[in-house]
Amino acid sequence: MAINLQKGQREAISAPQFTVGLGWDTNSSSTGSSFDLDTSIFVLGENKRLLSDAHFVFYNNLKTPDGAVEHTGDNLTGDGDGDDEQIKVDLSKIGADASEICIVVTIHDAENRRQNFGQIRNSYIRIFDGTKTEILKYELEEDFSIETAVEFGRIYKRNNEWKFEAVGAGMKDGLEFFLNKYN
Repeated sequence: MAINLQKGQREAISAPQFTVGLGWDTNSSSTGSSFDLDTSIFVLGENKRLLSDAHFVFYNNLKTPDGAVEHTGDNLTGDGDGDDEQIKVDLSKIGADASEICIVVTIHDAENRRQNFGQIRNSYIRIFDGTKTEILKYELEEDFSIETAVEFGRIYKRNNEWKFEAVGAGMKDGLEFFLNKYN
């Protein structure tokens, strides 16, 4: 049975291979534009910086050089049930210099489209194993009325054990904030 996490809660991940699923629904918007949410992954070292530019995984760079983190592709609409985007993680392949995997979702072209996470509902991040058994789930319950980017969660290593933390931190500066923070 899956563990439902609250913001800030941490839980150990014992499976070396798993998938991170992210999902959301959009409210009907008066902006006249459809929503395009994008998942980005930052693989960081102990210094909280990207290991290399190739360790920034997103729709134009789907896999880390070691193959440990793989984005399965960009969902341009978010329509349908279930996960909107997924990331496959294989901790047995990850480099010894990696200590954190930060998972961020941003709204593409949010400023021009006048969109924010306050117009998004039913947002979640979940981790499931190779048998599709859900290990844990974190549902974002906050109303991010001005934010255009949200750090959903992070997977981090402490004392050679990998854990997941439910972060749920919104930013109004979009992806650029995270690129500056981790580069």
